[in-house]
Amino acid sequence: MIDILVVSIPSTGGWRAAAAELVAGLRRTGARVELVEAPKPPHVRTFALTDLTQAYGAHRATRAGLAEHRPRAVIYCSVTASLLWPVRGAIWFDSIAAENRPGRHGVWQRMVERRRLKDATLLLTMSPRSLDPLRGEHARAVVVPSPIAASPHAAADRDIAAIVYAGDPVKRRLDLVLNAWQQARRGDEQLVVAGTDSLPPHTKGVELAGRLKPDDYRALLRRARVFVAAPLREDYGIAPLEALADGCMLVTTPSPGPYPALQLARELDPRLVSDELVPAIRAALDDPLPGYSERAGELLEPFTRAAIDATLKRDVLPVLLPGWGTQ
Repeated sequence: MIDILVVSIPSTGGWRAAAAELVAGLRRTGARVELVEAPKPPHVRTFALTDLTQAYGAHRATRAGLAEHRPRAVIYCSVTASLLWPVRGAIWFDSIAAENRPGRHGVWQRMVERRRLKDATLLLTMSPRSLDPLRGEHARAVVVPSPIAASPHAAADRDIAAIVYAGDPVKRRLDLVLNAWQQARRGDEQLVVAGTDSLPPHTKGVELAGRLKPDDYRALLRRARVFVAAPLREDYGIAPLEALADGCMLVTTPSPGPYPALQLARELDPRLVSDELVPAIRAALDDPLPGYSERAGELLEPFTRAAIDATLKRDVLPVLLPGWGTQ
C-alpha cells in the first residue's frame, strides 16, 4: 500500500517532466508515491478524439495502478487525465477545456470537466488564473506550480541581444516576432531562434539554433539579454519562466491563458508587455530597468522546489491523506 498514485499522460516532454517533478516533490515530503503513465496515444484528427483517446489511456493506467499499489489517494496530472477517472482524486493542471477547447474542439470535454472540477478531492492549479474561465462551483483549489530553477552555472556574458523559443512556430507566432525584430534591430544585433529547424528565407539579423538539448538551450538563455514571446495563448509557459530565472528580460504580448510569467513581466517592467513588440524590444535593449534580474529572482521564489514542497506538506497532503503529519 502506498500513499499517492500519480497518473500522467506524457503527451509532451513538458508534461512528462512536470509529472516527474510532482512525484519528486511529494517524495521529499515523506509520502510514498508511485507514477503511472498512459500509453502514447495514436495520432487522430480532432482535439475531441485526441482527448478521448488520452483519457481512456489514463483510465486504464489508473486501474492498473490501483490494483498494483493500492494507494490512499490519486492525483491526475491534467484535466484530460481525470475525464474518465475510475476513482475520485485530486487534479493538477495548468488550464481547463473551458478555455483551451472552444467550440467543437471541446464538445464533450467541457461538460465532463465541470463535474470533475466540482467533485475532485482537491484542485492543484499551476497558476492563480487557471480557473478563471470556469463558471460554477469547484472543489477547493491550491496553487502548486511546476518548479522553475535558475541554471546551476555562472552567468555568461550577455552577447545575444534577444532569443525566442518557437517549438511550435504557429502557436508561438514566430512570424510576428520575426517581423517585429526586422523593425526593431539595430546594427549587428542578433535574434536567436530555438526550438525549430527552419526559418523563412531572407531573414536578416536572425540566427537559427534549432532543436537543442535542455542544457544547451539554458546556456543560450544565460547569454541573452531579452526573451521575446508572442503566443496565441499560453497555459503554464515554462519557457518564459526559465528565461526570467536565467536573467533575461521578458518582452511579451498580453496573450490569453493562465500564463503566470505574464503577471511577473507586468510587475517587473510594464513597458515590456505590449501588442506593439517593436517599442517593447527597444525599451528592453536601450533602457533596461536597474535590478530587473534580481527582482525577477524574488518574484520567482514561489516557483522554487522549497516553496512548492512547503505547499505540498502544508496544504495538499493533509487533505489527500487525513491524519498526515500526526502519525
